[in-house]
Amino acid sequence: MKITKVKHDSKGEIIEYQLDNGSIVSKEEVVNLAYNGEIEGVMVSRSKSNEYYVRSTPDGDKSNNLDNLPEIQ
Repeated sequence: MKITKVKHDSKGEIIEYQLDNGSIVSKEEVVNLAYNGEIEGVMVSRSKSNEYYVRSTPDGDKSNNLDNLPEIQ
């Protein structure tokens, strides 16, 4: 699976992810899927506040970074 769209909150944080199968999942769900190797092109990281999140696997192409994906409407 791949992430195709994202939804940001008012602070600019990504709070939901749309997958290529059309389903929309929460931040926690996408972390679990990515941790289990079920999502392509992302890796699980941990923030300074000890919170897990997903980020794009670095490939030198900024156009496919999660923040640059289309917004879920």
